[in-house]
Amino acid sequence: MSGSGPLAGMKVVELAHIMAGPACGLMLADMGADVIKVEKPTGDDSRRFVPPEIEGESAAYLMMNRNKRGIALDLKQPEGVEALRDLLTEADVVIENYRLGTMEKLGLGYDSLRAINPRLVYCEISGFGRTGPYASRGGFDLIAQGMSGLMSITGEGPGRPPVKPGAPITDITAGLLAAMGCCAAYAKARETGQGQKVDTSLFEAGITLTYWQSAIAFATGETPGPVGSAHPLNAPYQAFETRDGWINVGAANQQNWLRLLQVIEAPELDADPRFGSNRDRMQNLPALVEILNGHLRARDTADWLARMEAAGLPAGPVLTIPEMQSDPQTLARDMIVETDHPRAGRVKGIGHPVKYSGETPPAARPAPLLGQHGREVLAELGYDAARIERLVSAGALICPDGPATRQYSEKAVAASR
Repeated sequence: MSGSGPLAGMKVVELAHIMAGPACGLMLADMGADVIKVEKPTGDDSRRFVPPEIEGESAAYLMMNRNKRGIALDLKQPEGVEALRDLLTEADVVIENYRLGTMEKLGLGYDSLRAINPRLVYCEISGFGRTGPYASRGGFDLIAQGMSGLMSITGEGPGRPPVKPGAPITDITAGLLAAMGCCAAYAKARETGQGQKVDTSLFEAGITLTYWQSAIAFATGETPGPVGSAHPLNAPYQAFETRDGWINVGAANQQNWLRLLQVIEAPELDADPRFGSNRDRMQNLPALVEILNGHLRARDTADWLARMEAAGLPAGPVLTIPEMQSDPQTLARDMIVETDHPRAGRVKGIGHPVKYSGETPPAARPAPLLGQHGREVLAELGYDAARIERLVSAGALICPDGPATRQYSEKAVAASR
């Protein structure tokens, strides 16, 4: 399949489900790679993350699988495994997030595939990585957030229950790290003809997000805790209450601190020894927040934003998700994209977050129906029509119009209840 974008020509097989692996595949697909998503006969589990649905299609699945082609194979049948092996023989990259040992049981582990496709980049995304004492554990964002330390630094303050960030950030970050690793290994493979294994995890993704708090712990031996919306190293840098809502103010350095005093018309705070330097402000943060909230509650958010922008002070509103989606900067950066799905119709999604020479990769394909491109993909591998239809009849290849589709759809519905 021909495409456009910086990764045009890269062929990726995505053996992944739900979030981390599909996030990696989404990034590569948006950059122009031909990503072929291989699903089990009942489909990616995110197809059953409902509600919400759009014309019977899972909104979660539609979000994560744009720009991919889809094939569904029954890997319990030798013919299904054979078709997958043939697909991997022609691939540049494979992404998998199965449990440890699953690919080896299929005869498709890294060593086996490297023997038939030396240039293959083999990307594994797991809960804790493929080595170490936790290598066999499953991967779940909530568990990784807790064990990586993230939940110990998230929340309103000491003594409150642990809180995880609202987004599945270890899942998403692991997908981004995996995409980075795939690109690096692919570049090396093009130079040397030799692929390699790329191994990352939700646990490591979470650890990566603790840079500042880990720096504090390394330097002091102390255990950082939750500080609400505040920064662990600079102040004032957090959310403050206004007359009609909340506003984030980034007055972390001395210049912006003085700008804030100008905006709120409180020059006397510059002479207050409690707030003279960043060190002083951090040591007296509760008192500082109380004083600033008293000033900022006097005006509406929009009024403060206008004043702060005029003063060159970093600030912004706390938007809801729908407000973010309609924000003019969001739209100007093409962060909301639309595709035409054969069942769901016009579907909105989150756009690619990187621009290339000012251009945005197109959202060319909607998320595939289960097995939508199976015949097409196998034909590209040299399978003739008769062989493909034998696979369909046997239930090894699941296609939207195949005899096994209704059977597996009913199983999937039952499993979701």
